[in-house]
Amino acid sequence: MDTKNLKGTDKFQSKWGFILACVGSAVGMANVWGFPYKLGSNGGGAFLVAYIIFIGIFSYVGLSAEYAIGRRAKTGTVGAYENAWTSGGKPGIGKVVGWLPLAGSMCIAIGYAVIISYVLKGWIQSVTGSLMTVDTNTWFESFALAEYSVIPYHLIVVVGTLITLTLGADSIEKTNKVMMPLFFILFLILAIRVAMLPGAVEGYKFMFTPRWEELADPMVWIWAMGQAFFSLSVTGSGMIVYGAYLSDDEDIVDGAKYTAIFDLIAAMVAALVIIPACYAYNVDVGAGPGLLFVTLPTILQNMPLGRLFAIILFTAVVFGGVSSLQNMFEVVGESLMYRFPKLKRVPMLILLLVICFGIGVNMQPIYKWGPWMDLVSIYIIPIGATLGAISWFWIMKKEDLLDEINLGAKKKQGNLWYNIGKYIYVPFATILCLVALFKGIAF
Repeated sequence: MDTKNLKGTDKFQSKWGFILACVGSAVGMANVWGFPYKLGSNGGGAFLVAYIIFIGIFSYVGLSAEYAIGRRAKTGTVGAYENAWTSGGKPGIGKVVGWLPLAGSMCIAIGYAVIISYVLKGWIQSVTGSLMTVDTNTWFESFALAEYSVIPYHLIVVVGTLITLTLGADSIEKTNKVMMPLFFILFLILAIRVAMLPGAVEGYKFMFTPRWEELADPMVWIWAMGQAFFSLSVTGSGMIVYGAYLSDDEDIVDGAKYTAIFDLIAAMVAALVIIPACYAYNVDVGAGPGLLFVTLPTILQNMPLGRLFAIILFTAVVFGGVSSLQNMFEVVGESLMYRFPKLKRVPMLILLLVICFGIGVNMQPIYKWGPWMDLVSIYIIPIGATLGAISWFWIMKKEDLLDEINLGAKKKQGNLWYNIGKYIYVPFATILCLVALFKGIAF
């Protein structure tokens, strides 16, 4: 089935609009607490070395392949898998397999919206100043352990994000041109402030002094690989739809390179805020969600101008979260409109509102949210990422994939690029999937 002309009117207007949208999708909780926690728990500088290696490999082949298959199909997840498997002579299978990674995007969006509603609550209480006087443990438990505790914030997050999708690629591009520069600026301001704290230098030493013996531990490499996969949003779904909105004269590999660079910078800036601050105040960097809602607010309460910096912190995290949620909603909504052509954008967005809020409102306590996100992270997302990798490099015709990769490219890719994808990227995705499934690890 030729899907080249199924879409084509919805496009990013500039290369940097596309890159910022992709960075927005990639930047999120994986950067804000995931990267600092994993860096802190897996050898500091040694983990960073392994992480940068994987970021380079996965962006070069995995991320660029997802952009390419989306642009070739001119549609998102479901249509892209159909296109790839049709290229490989198996169109019937292609109509089915794309629904699993798409389900992963929807499921993670449902849970993600809940945690962003926690962040929005933190932002509101930073603005009012009430966050500066509470016991942070009690404050966090007051809504994280209670049923239906953040309904107004949750509704604002879901509705507000969906409103930013009303014009498709155009509104995604415009909102990320605002949110992403502000995200980086705000975290940079925080990083400069944290650098002035007594004891912060010990955090920098930990981050940038590799303990090379840690690299003998296979799990350091596994954790770095998982962080790289999910930080870049190479999940066999999300980045495909942004590729579908990319014009034919853009260099895909170049775009993937810049996405990776800015995603790495985002992770590093977040770590430069969190790890030195934790060292300065002698608190645990591996606190997961508690890091953002207990540890950091406690630090900010004891810091001069702490209220101002709390507002900056939660503003930046809201921007990072909403930009990621945009991608999750868009990839699901676009595929629904592809499969059901009579479904228009506004009714589609209303449907997503009903699904996301209707299910998510019942998992606002963290003891429900946590298992849901573990289920998605351990099973659905790793399987979807592996399915995507296999589809692009083992099912789709080599020449079809390379033709799309090289369309608009300044430097043509050939056997080296393809073989790295087929014989390195796909095995890495498979290993990560098997580790997640059999060890029950949520990356």
